Amino acid sequence: MDYATFLRQAERGEAPALNLLHGADGQLLDDALATATRGFFPDPALAAWGREVFDGRERGVDEIVRSAMTLPFGGGRRLVAVRRAQALTARGADALAAYAKSPNPASCLLLLSDESLRASRDRRTDHWLLAALPAAAIVELPTRGARELTGWLRQRAAVEGLTVSDEAARLLVELTGEDTAALLGEARKAALAGGPDNRAVGVKDVGAVVGEHRLDAIFDLTRAVERRDRAAALKTLDRLLATEDWNLLLSVLTRDVRTAWTAVAWRRRGRGVDEIARALRRPPAVIETITGAGGGSEGLLAWKLRRCWDAECRLKSSGEPWAEMAALVADLCAER
Repeated sequence: MDYATFLRQAERGEAPALNLLHGADGQLLDDALATATRGFFPDPALAAWGREVFDGRERGVDEIVRSAMTLPFGGGRRLVAVRRAQALTARGADALAAYAKSPNPASCLLLLSDESLRASRDRRTDHWLLAALPAAAIVELPTRGARELTGWLRQRAAVEGLTVSDEAARLLVELTGEDTAALLGEARKAALAGGPDNRAVGVKDVGAVVGEHRLDAIFDLTRAVERRDRAAALKTLDRLLATEDWNLLLSVLTRDVRTAWTAVAWRRRGRGVDEIARALRRPPAVIETITGAGGGSEGLLAWKLRRCWDAECRLKSSGEPWAEMAALVADLCAER
């Protein structure tokens, strides 16, 4: 089952008896629990009787299974949720596997892990939960790139009655990063910046939250790189690194290089400026400049994009931020 399917079922109060949602997106997990709660308990007062929320760091599998086996009070279904399910110890594997073979249909056991349980660089093997539960019960949270995050933010904000413009959403993603809870929180603050009754979020509202000076400094860096003005770019970078996280600056620089590379590649393949501008959500004049004679070749831009990825790897491997970012900015300003 995918995440969207789970939400649809949960909204109707028809979530399966056993579910494991895992992935590094706390906001999606919060939304899943909130949706299941609304679906099972249209009257919020009933949740006090029929919903129980555990923390996997504090409770064991045996206690959780006993709660899931309890019959609901006065009809309906019970909702038993476990936050930080990844902390459950493997001592409970047999008990959970036995319950999974015949779960209580009058309960919904919702296990929520705020990290991926799949084998990875940080985890040698799959977490034991993945082997204890049937595949149909496991929901892996979706991952999104910057463009998908922009769409998600606008849709999620709309649920709360907020209208976030496309430009404002892209700016929030660039400045806040990929943490969906932080993104939504910044969108809420931006709405309040426009007044207590404001429900529309534009670029000015975002600027009021993150600070016009901060925005100007970040744009000064990208403009200096576009002009290949190495001295100005390094000076601006030095000022920004005193207050900003390298991840944010690298994300903005990588996005600009990827946009330029894509625009040049599409233009070379015969796509028109207006078509590219619509696809990349950039003004036609910007696309004209990027794809013009002084904008850089497709091969050069591909090299610069690889250079951004290389810098990210080095920084995530404990590279020194100022040295790595300064070397990257110098390379991005290179003519060839």
